[in-house]
Amino acid sequence: MAEILTVLTTTGTEELARTLAAGAVDRRVAACAQINGPVTSVYRWEDEIQNDPEWQVLFKTSAARYDALEAYIRAAHDYDVPEIIATPVVRGAADYLAWVERETA
Repeated sequence: MAEILTVLTTTGTEELARTLAAGAVDRRVAACAQINGPVTSVYRWEDEIQNDPEWQVLFKTSAARYDALEAYIRAAHDYDVPEIIATPVVRGAADYLAWVERETA
């Protein structure tokens, strides 16, 4: 079975989160995407502490499709430096992981 990843990004609007999620699934660079938010993000940007609402998008993809997913997120995102973090799925239901693999093939 292929290596499966979850990939996280955040956006400043629910609309962009929905656009990123739908676009990734449509392009088969992710099998699905879940949107959670708003969440509060506290971070330093350009020497100032920011405290902003954001929406998290969690994609499920195969490791083989990671580069294409990252390229899509970068092209479609409105942040200069979007958060893009991949985490390997170390265990999961075999039928679900097989579905992710099929949907991103």
